[in-house]
Amino acid sequence: MADAAVKPTTAERTADLFTFDEFIRFWAADRPQGLALDGPDRTLTYGSLDSTTAQVVAGLVDLGIGKGDRIAWFGKNSTLYFTLFFAAARLGAVMVPIGWRLAPAEATWIASDAQAKAVFLGAGFEGLAATFSALPAVRMALTQDEAWRWIDAQQPIAHEAAGPDDAVLQLYTSGTTGNPKGAVLSNRNLFGLRKQSLGQDQPYTQMTDDEAILVAMPCAHIGGTGLGVMAMGAGLPGIILAEFEPRAVFDAVEQKGVTRFFIVPAALQMLLNHPDCASVDFARVKYIIYGASPIPLVLLRECIAMFKAEFIQAYGMTETTGTICMLPPEDHCVEGNQRMRSAGKPLPGVEVRVVGENGEALGPNEIGEIQTRSSNNMLGYWNLPEATAKTMTPDGWIATGDAGYLDEDGYVYMHDRIKDMIISGGENVYPAQVESAIYGHPDVLEVAVIGVPDATWGEAVKAVCVPKPGHVIDPQSIIDWTRERLAGFKVPKSVDVIEALPRNPSGKILRRTLREPYWAGFERQVN
Repeated sequence: MADAAVKPTTAERTADLFTFDEFIRFWAADRPQGLALDGPDRTLTYGSLDSTTAQVVAGLVDLGIGKGDRIAWFGKNSTLYFTLFFAAARLGAVMVPIGWRLAPAEATWIASDAQAKAVFLGAGFEGLAATFSALPAVRMALTQDEAWRWIDAQQPIAHEAAGPDDAVLQLYTSGTTGNPKGAVLSNRNLFGLRKQSLGQDQPYTQMTDDEAILVAMPCAHIGGTGLGVMAMGAGLPGIILAEFEPRAVFDAVEQKGVTRFFIVPAALQMLLNHPDCASVDFARVKYIIYGASPIPLVLLRECIAMFKAEFIQAYGMTETTGTICMLPPEDHCVEGNQRMRSAGKPLPGVEVRVVGENGEALGPNEIGEIQTRSSNNMLGYWNLPEATAKTMTPDGWIATGDAGYLDEDGYVYMHDRIKDMIISGGENVYPAQVESAIYGHPDVLEVAVIGVPDATWGEAVKAVCVPKPGHVIDPQSIIDWTRERLAGFKVPKSVDVIEALPRNPSGKILRRTLREPYWAGFERQVN
């Protein structure tokens, strides 16, 4: 008797879907009772996600909001946010999530720049409704409770669905100078690479129907919203935390069946340091994805020993719709290895190259600017054609602004942001390399390396260190420790000790904030 035909996987069945409208319709038919969104404010199945987003579409159309128009969210993560985002994406309206840690003036600047026609406020931000309502383009500003009542009162209508290349998401990048830029992302940007991984021997890119994905990072960043999209694309539950908090993560892991999540290294450290961590049952967790900043090898070893999960490093940026390179689990080990210092290899369907100052392609192990090309690359920056042209080449490459190199096996090694490079006596010093050398020091919890003015060398290397609890840092011991590990010109000339490093909401160290006191009176922060 012939064997029964092999049943296609869920990923294979959805391989040719590229829009939110297609996915939501598919899952509503395939698993109407399957859990879609489990957040602090409401729980929705895939059947109710279909009907609820259809109600939102009707409400937006009634307001005169359609394809290409913007709506904004100011608040923490919630089921309401993802419902509004998915609904707007079905229609081709564009969601603009605004970081809730921003000052009201910064938040209203983004809503104004995006020309948002409706603004929705999460729990705890009700007091800003009048502020957003005063913006010229805004036709409606609703609090979370008002928004749910508004949605529940709508009757679904027929609508024209957005296409694969229509914009659906606008994320503002946390620039270190000037105003932030809105990176415009399409349906294809968010879903296009899924098909490329089919048939590849990469089990960590495939999700089974018994998984659940935790959304713990802020929705105004691709590491937050992107995980919600990942869950929906796979037809899985998205378990939503209003914000990252260790005990809430532990509860989600033990009570909600979470199998994978994305987290920044600073948050991983918080999980490890929490007194409850050692008693949590992490058995369901398959993969922990980390990224957004380099991770010390010492921390990674501690995490592997504690969580027993497989670890994946993700490298990407807002302009590339998140991850373009992954360091897979098989390249991680508790003893450490050379590849753990890399950002991994490009995902299937992603091209990466390294170019020199004149745009020439460089060979293996030559440091230059990392560039990438794939279906993940953004449409461009909102209303900034010159900035778009500086970042994207006519033939589709994005300049990442990261300095690094490719090794002979195609692994990407990132040294640092090009703009953070220190030039001391004509030698290039990449802070990440110096930080990596210092991280193993027994008294150091965190470190950031910056360039400060130097009358002789132009710039001098300075290390700013945070001590481990109960430890005292001797600055000379840091200098001696580094000298044993790096070339003399890379060794810090001075060391400062502070209680905590300044960071932006996505966890990136604010080097400019650290540098400013030393560059007071100078026209620019390079010398």
